[in-house]
Amino acid sequence: MNLASRSVARSNVSLELRAWNIRRKALLMGQVQGQGYIGQALGIADVLAASYFHALEYRPEDPEWEGRDRFLLSIGHYAIALYAVLMESGILPEDELETYGMDDSRMPMSGMASYTPGMEITGGSLGHGLGIAVGMAMGLKRKNNRALVYNLMSDGELGEGSTWEAAMSGAHHKLDNLICLIDFNDQQADGKSTQMLCSEPLIEKWEAFGWHAQRVNGNDLAAVVAAFDNARAVKDAKPRVIIFDTTMCKGVPFLESREITHFVRVEADEWDKALAVLEEGKPA
Repeated sequence: MNLASRSVARSNVSLELRAWNIRRKALLMGQVQGQGYIGQALGIADVLAASYFHALEYRPEDPEWEGRDRFLLSIGHYAIALYAVLMESGILPEDELETYGMDDSRMPMSGMASYTPGMEITGGSLGHGLGIAVGMAMGLKRKNNRALVYNLMSDGELGEGSTWEAAMSGAHHKLDNLICLIDFNDQQADGKSTQMLCSEPLIEKWEAFGWHAQRVNGNDLAAVVAAFDNARAVKDAKPRVIIFDTTMCKGVPFLESREITHFVRVEADEWDKALAVLEEGKPA
């Protein structure tokens, strides 16, 4: 299934500016609540920009369009990042930004599919997303639907047995409509992912499980775009995985340098400072 030609430009707005806008929206939502998984949102912004403005097929005005590519957020605590890109893409109205995490909001702090247009699954119990993605990809094939299934998961989920069961299933069923995206930021609640349960060598492991595997700098937009294109151009009947090495809090250096970034503590007076620092690096 060669799908490289399916990508279409959605506007003349650069991917660099899209990623910047995603980071800014995430910071503004974090400021509303005074907390949030900002480190992850800032780190994965480039991958989300390339996903929604280069790779995915969807209709902002019709989030449940049957022909859409499915984007699954396995990591429910990354919801603030997904909300930011859903606003940037026009699926969610930007004027709801200030409702983030509040009662009756369509944007709870942990993502729930029943609340939010454009959110395909309720993630959060880590290790479930890829299994759901395998089921969706199989279902789409049986309906002769050419849509792709993208599953964004964290490096922490590589320590879950269910992830590798799903990986085996995806290869067994030759799911060439499935692309797994792994955010490898090497951070978990208790410390570095590589120190909690090392999953290396990742490329070799995924290839041994029957997947086409790539690993790139997830904060290098050119490399991210090329990885998406390469994944969609694979002619073999096998699923694809892209491992993105990302930097927590990317774009706000004084947050990047903090020792604990899994749930980075941002003081009340630092939200405006973070937004000002981000503004200084705004793309032309």
